[in-house]
Amino acid sequence: MDANWDDLRIFLALARAGTLTTAAKALGVSHPTVSRRIQALEAQIGARLFDRLPDRFVPTSAGEELLADTEAMEKAAQSIHRRSAGLSDTVSGTVRLSAEEATAALIARYSAQLRSKLQQIEFEVISSHTLANLSRREADLLIREQVPELHGIVARKLGRLAYAIYAARDFPVKRTTPAALAALPWVGFDDDHLRMQGQSWLLEFRGGRRPEIRGNNWLVLHEAARTGAGLAVLPCHLADPDPLLRRIGGILPDVFADQWLLVHRDLRALPRVRAVMDEVIALFQRERALLEGRSRPSAKGEATA
Repeated sequence: MDANWDDLRIFLALARAGTLTTAAKALGVSHPTVSRRIQALEAQIGARLFDRLPDRFVPTSAGEELLADTEAMEKAAQSIHRRSAGLSDTVSGTVRLSAEEATAALIARYSAQLRSKLQQIEFEVISSHTLANLSRREADLLIREQVPELHGIVARKLGRLAYAIYAARDFPVKRTTPAALAALPWVGFDDDHLRMQGQSWLLEFRGGRRPEIRGNNWLVLHEAARTGAGLAVLPCHLADPDPLLRRIGGILPDVFADQWLLVHRDLRALPRVRAVMDEVIALFQRERALLEGRSRPSAKGEATA
């Protein structure tokens, strides 16, 4: 057999996706192309690689054997790609950084400063709750709240994010006792995102009552709170700089998020990646007070719990 890597990539995509349509979408090719290349690969090998079921393609025993070898080839190809990138000795090119939306917004806030210091580097800042695959170069750097148990990942702790209760400047907060605050309208995450910081605290604080306005990311909650929809638990680095918001009370000691900078070990010495890593680390160090919610004293007349 002398199958080429392109045919094996299509085989691998179909084995993972299970349908021609999904595999074609993942590969960026047409549905007939996937079908034709699989048929050609089967003819070349001389064995049927998939059972064609009514709703999906399932690898045969021959397909399972080829799948293991093809996955090993994929890992080798990815390693070669990462290591070849590391051979460059210039601080130039594109660096792709992935973070959840509130942290991505923080990076974007300082993007002009990053560019002024690293003028030969182009930045791609991706907002996502899902873990980009560093091995496949879906991102060069990740900022996440936990360190995944993945081979080849190097982690550096950036700091800890603080959270507090916020309301619009003109939102009526007459009393700040827990009972009075719990009775007011709130903005929070929907049921699919109860894992997000502060949501279990909020449900307990309100005796199990859900927020009246619910969204699926921090920027939605931020926008709703700043326009007066209700109180919200927000990251201090997102809400404190906003002149349309005021903090109600102090930092919530039980609500926080550690931030880790993740990079694949094959990429950490790549000059452009190393340069961006250093600047991100320095950014978090400079903004430590802001991230910890200590950057701004209570404004005159601001309500406190």
